[in-house]
Amino acid sequence: MANLTISQLNKIGERLRNNIESEADIQSLEEFRASFGEAYQEVFDYLSSIGLNPGGRESKTTQSIRAKLVREKTRLSKMQDIAGCRVVVDDLKAQDRAVESLKAKWSNAKVDDRRIKPSHGYRAVHVITEIAGRAVEIQVRTRLQHGWATATEKLADVLNPDIKYGGGQEVIKDILAKISGVLARAETVEMQHSQIKDSVEIGKEELKREFIKSSGQKNELLAKQITEMSALEEQLKQQEIVISGTREDLKSLLQDLCAKLIVLK
Repeated sequence: MANLTISQLNKIGERLRNNIESEADIQSLEEFRASFGEAYQEVFDYLSSIGLNPGGRESKTTQSIRAKLVREKTRLSKMQDIAGCRVVVDDLKAQDRAVESLKAKWSNAKVDDRRIKPSHGYRAVHVITEIAGRAVEIQVRTRLQHGWATATEKLADVLNPDIKYGGGQEVIKDILAKISGVLARAETVEMQHSQIKDSVEIGKEELKREFIKSSGQKNELLAKQITEMSALEEQLKQQEIVISGTREDLKSLLQDLCAKLIVLK
């Protein structure tokens, strides 16, 4: 692999795409795939060290590489996900924190935010870093995003592999897109709730500090405001229970729908 130029690598990719590769091509590809090992391990170890519990693979299989070359018309030298890790976090807030941590660790990292522009309903944030000339893709998903992706992969395995890439029956594509939208809106509400909660907590602490420094009539006003803040906090706690229940309902609905679609095959 060390002796291959980008041009030679892309020519191997072209022959793979057209199913005319030689034994020498396959050997070169194996060496190329193996060359991602150290970069992958560095990423995996870092994710583990910050408690993100990663899963992953050192390199795509030859079959997966060939399929992507055919499907996306990309060049082998430009493929960014030959090595990859995946982490699943609780919610959008944790997702943003994880992405910022990865950007701080690898200043050369590129971020592909598929929450802004979903890929056939698929939502996640992909962070691609390059280590010693080898790209490693890190998929950062929330639990709801991961649930949607897992269900879609299951449908693709059972019904039609094209479903995973936006193909398959229109009715299934439409259902998956709508579910993805519902999940996204639920996560947005959850994020907004979290932001309000943080603001209330900060505001309450500021009022308490002001209360300690003040006296007389102003203290009475501050005490009233603190009480109102506390009441608002209780309301937010009740809303959290509703949000948590909605999250669980969405997971169950996604699982049930997936099972029904498979039965209707």
